[in-house]
Amino acid sequence: MVNIAEKSDTRQPSRTSLRALDWANFFLADVRDGLGPYLAIFLLTSLHWNAQNIGLAMSVMGIATVVTQTPAGILVDRTRKKRLLSIMASMLIATAALLTILLPTYSVVIGGQALMGVAAAWFAPAVAAITLGLVGHNVLDRQIGRNETFNHAGNVFAALLAGLIGYYVSPKGIFVLLAAMSLVSSVTIWQIREEDIDHELARGDGDTEGGDSGDKPSGWRAIFTNRPILFFALACVLFHFANAAMLPLLGQRLAKGINAGASSAYMSACIIVAQIVMIPVSALTGQLADKGRKRLLLIGFLVLPIRGVLYTLTNDPILLIAIQVLDGIGAGTFGVLSILIVSDLTKGSGLFNTTQGAIATAIGLGASLSNAFAGGIVQRSGYNTAFLVLSGIAVAALAILSLFVPETKQISEASYK
Repeated sequence: MVNIAEKSDTRQPSRTSLRALDWANFFLADVRDGLGPYLAIFLLTSLHWNAQNIGLAMSVMGIATVVTQTPAGILVDRTRKKRLLSIMASMLIATAALLTILLPTYSVVIGGQALMGVAAAWFAPAVAAITLGLVGHNVLDRQIGRNETFNHAGNVFAALLAGLIGYYVSPKGIFVLLAAMSLVSSVTIWQIREEDIDHELARGDGDTEGGDSGDKPSGWRAIFTNRPILFFALACVLFHFANAAMLPLLGQRLAKGINAGASSAYMSACIIVAQIVMIPVSALTGQLADKGRKRLLLIGFLVLPIRGVLYTLTNDPILLIAIQVLDGIGAGTFGVLSILIVSDLTKGSGLFNTTQGAIATAIGLGASLSNAFAGGIVQRSGYNTAFLVLSGIAVAALAILSLFVPETKQISEASYK
């Protein structure tokens, strides 16, 4: 039998496109995640919202992402205008960020978060698809590791600037920074050469010659009858339900009794510590992933409940910031391996981005509900109770991953032998 994947995976993209992909990941780092915990600090210290309303506002972006993530994945599979739509998404985020500080009413803040959620739904499948279309399956492990390395380096850069701007200028300047990075990311995306992207390969369809090229990927039956995908999605839901609220809660806890500038500086320190750790972790994960995915991902899942419990053991800001090393390990491994696992399970099917969208919907569901859920617990029982409850949910995610998700690298290799 002809090895279709290898046949269609010989890719030689230009150095210009590969460099542009690196810088796109660098500048999209802060763009695709929105304002995150900085929004919580802004709403708490500048607009004086309570914890429950803050949790609701932060959940809106996640809910909007949930609604649009799967359609975004399907669109990525079908469109050849991946660069143009990525630029449009960046511009939408820039607009929402600026409106939040120019017209900081309840409706504008909520509406801006909804716009950011719609735009953010596009980036994960689009960047992964462009990457696969540029380099192919054979070197995807290392390239995704490189993508995530640049992404985390960009987060460090953005967090450093955000901390300096928030402390010395104004917390509102952080929103302007997000808008500026959106503009720069648009330029780098456009520098990726269209002729270097194999759009059939970008949707995971290795059969560009022998298959029925007229078939459009629907994917629903294939996705919902695939047990490894379903259990992986469930583990992701619980993992992100437990994880998403932890950093915003930590930011709110550190912000108690201090001014907005100092709060932004503390939050930047938390992000910088985690992102610095993610840089080598992502690169190493990309190198080691060829030997297997599951053992590495189990490490990433394991550190989350440990991190949640440690938050309850101290009130020292320095120690709380240091605990963010664990966040770097967990996020660094997940960012690389989640894409590779989906690639393994969909290789040759034409459903790579559709499945990514479905998995991302599950992830977004867990993350969006997390902030509102945790905010309610804080309102009634305090921060430590919220951290412990989230840690318990993280343990459940670890158990599902360990017991019900197979080693997908072996599945991927078996499919083409």
